[in-house]
Amino acid sequence: MEWLFSGLTSLVVFILGACIGSFLNVVIYRIPAGLSLLFPPSRCPSCLRRLKNYDNVPVLGWLWLRGRCRYCKTRISVRYPLVEAATGLLFVWVFWTFNLPLPALGYWAFLSWLLALSLIDLDTMTLPNSLTQSGLIVGLMFQVGVGWMNAPTLAGISHQLMTGILGAVIGLWLFDLITIVGSMVFGQTAMGGGDAKLAAMMGAWLGWKYLLLASFLACAVGAFVGGGRSPSDSSTAVSPCPLVHSWHSVPSSPPSLEK
Repeated sequence: MEWLFSGLTSLVVFILGACIGSFLNVVIYRIPAGLSLLFPPSRCPSCLRRLKNYDNVPVLGWLWLRGRCRYCKTRISVRYPLVEAATGLLFVWVFWTFNLPLPALGYWAFLSWLLALSLIDLDTMTLPNSLTQSGLIVGLMFQVGVGWMNAPTLAGISHQLMTGILGAVIGLWLFDLITIVGSMVFGQTAMGGGDAKLAAMMGAWLGWKYLLLASFLACAVGAFVGGGRSPSDSSTAVSPCPLVHSWHSVPSSPPSLEK
């Protein structure tokens, strides 16, 4: 019976994650385009016909339609169900990694933010301020919640909040420093302004220790994929993947007060 309960629990969590992934698809498409997240309702970007409610069922909707619009038969990118399925799997992984509600909810939100930012970065080579700034604020709120969970006193909450603030400041300064040094070495802008804000957001969630680990992974992956090319070669520019770097930096146990 235990395996049955675990399986059903995982299925419910996966469905929840897939639904969030469906919303992330809206975020990824609409925020860079400057569109409202709420209006108009979901529609085909080609014929602009409103989608049926059952067409929006995560993963299954795409399969039912066989990857094409119900009306104009325009092909629908396979990335939509992949994002939904990936979010569902991330939710299941977080759920079984953290047995406490607050860490699970927090890292669900954190990884959702990173997934949206990663794909927007991949599509447009930009990191919208609306996402990085809101993510930083929610990350600091998460630290307050963790502080209250571990030590429900003003001192405990303040200590944990300072962990997030310190992580955000170090992230901002570190990537600003990399930008300045890189620009001096290559003779041109070496990194976009959004990267420092992303690092600040990650620091607010992870704290400075795990932020440094994520930054190291980012540099290592960037150097490997980019082959050490100069940033002046735009044809080989490599968009960072904050989801991958931060995923490996997420603690494998519930967060606790930094000693």
